[in-house]
Amino acid sequence: MKSPVVKRSIVIAGHKTSVSLEDQFWDALKEIAANRRSTLSEIVASIDSGRNQGNLSSAIRLYVLAHYRSPAPGREAVEHAERNGSLRSTVA
Repeated sequence: MKSPVVKRSIVIAGHKTSVSLEDQFWDALKEIAANRRSTLSEIVASIDSGRNQGNLSSAIRLYVLAHYRSPAPGREAVEHAERNGSLRSTVA
């Protein structure tokens, strides 16, 4: 089933702009903002200021993809400890 692209208005650095994204990307972006205790506008402004080319919608999609592809902070250390036996489960 094809997800429709939804156009929404957002304020970035005091300027209102519209961004077209699928609902799944809007939801993921809201989740990222909540986890970082940031606003959606702050996250989008950061993405906007960091892009060199392309449109904002594409930049947001790439940002969300990169976020979910990268390991969670600390996850690598936990996985390393588990592989080396230095992290023991306390659950019996």
